Amino acid sequence: MKNPLPDIAKKLFTADFEKLSEREKRIVERYNNRQPISRDTTKDYDSDLTFGQKLADRVASFGGSWTFILLFAAVLIAWVLLNTFLLVRNGDTFDPYPYILLNLFLSMLAAIQAPVILMSQNRQSVKDRLDAEHDYEVNLKSELEIMGLHEKIDELREAKWAELIKLQQEQIDLLTKLVKEKEKS
Repeated sequence: MKNPLPDIAKKLFTADFEKLSEREKRIVERYNNRQPISRDTTKDYDSDLTFGQKLADRVASFGGSWTFILLFAAVLIAWVLLNTFLLVRNGDTFDPYPYILLNLFLSMLAAIQAPVILMSQNRQSVKDRLDAEHDYEVNLKSELEIMGLHEKIDELREAKWAELIKLQQEQIDLLTKLVKEKEKS
């Protein structure tokens, strides 16, 4: 049996099957076999993560949450209150105003947190690219399916027109016969 893929590629992409990209070849094959293009890109992407990548994602998701912001604000307020009011009364502060130790801790936290968040964002951009590629494949196959439906509708319409023309011709023939019979009588 003849391989229909080159004909489908020529018809839909106006290109030879061999000249199509691998992605387009897959879509033509799935279109021909009526296979859906469905996959869970999140599951595919998350299946082979290293421990460090998982940790980076967790740190980034926690570091960008309201829970972190509120906890961090509570720690800062507690630090300032503890050093300003409680320990000053005893004359025993471990980080007096202008809170140099606190600034050091904040700088270290930012120095560690920023690269971890960047790693997570880089991974997210790779995942977004996978999602975009999948969306492209789904959209392209949908376009092909719609084109196929348009062709089927056009074929049905043409068949109906041919049938209507045939019926109309039969009616004209009958009317012509009736007119001739009427003229004879």
